[in-house]
Amino acid sequence: MNRIQNAFKDQKAFIAFLTAGDPTLDQTKCYIHKITEAGASLIEIGIPFSDPIAEGPTIQNANVRALKNNVHTDNVMAMVKEVREEGIDIPLCFMTYLNVVFHYGYEAFFKKCQEVGIDGIIIPDLPYEEAKEVSSVCTQYGVSLISMIAPTSKERVKMIAQEAEGFIYLVSSMGVTGTRSNAAFALNLPDIVASIKEVTKTPVAVGFGIHNPEQAKEMASFSDGVIVGSGIVNIIANQDQDVEDAVYNYVKDMCAVL
Repeated sequence: MNRIQNAFKDQKAFIAFLTAGDPTLDQTKCYIHKITEAGASLIEIGIPFSDPIAEGPTIQNANVRALKNNVHTDNVMAMVKEVREEGIDIPLCFMTYLNVVFHYGYEAFFKKCQEVGIDGIIIPDLPYEEAKEVSSVCTQYGVSLISMIAPTSKERVKMIAQEAEGFIYLVSSMGVTGTRSNAAFALNLPDIVASIKEVTKTPVAVGFGIHNPEQAKEMASFSDGVIVGSGIVNIIANQDQDVEDAVYNYVKDMCAVL
């Protein structure tokens, strides 16, 4: 059983996202340790990119802050290697854009992922129809290419789900990342999860907009886990507080309802 599979074994998974290098890579390492200690099942690490089209203002700004600090892909890879050497053993997945991976070179990128201990990758701007050119290299180096599914037609949902690996990232509503009210979530999410479950045993986690325990509990009632990004990035952006403790307490509260 690989690390991603283990994250969903006999539990609802809490998946945390943070942008590498926001505000520094050393602080990102601290947050990874705090999030792990608080009980997260998996951590998504965003590699900064200048045009993160799936992100709302909160994570866009985090990318800008990281890029201003000259954070680049090799820095992030080195940071992941360090946290693995420091004993972090939960699944770590990159979330980034195709241009970052293409520019680095597919072979070189995923070989490096394997070397530093990355378990999976999410590429929001990689269409299902063009995923084969990436997935074949991912498989070669033991990195799961995580499929994103939007609340669209059941036929397309099933088509993507049948080939999914690691876990499925179900987008809670159309649009970009960012905190949402309950009314903004797609009403048919339970039906979509049921459709996915008809064709695959790959776990389904819901993300985009979830930011409080009540929402997390509701989404987890029909899925295998929840993904939270902007809620954590907002805390990190607020440097007027004890950020490490605030991140720890936030994640612990979210995990407790799962």
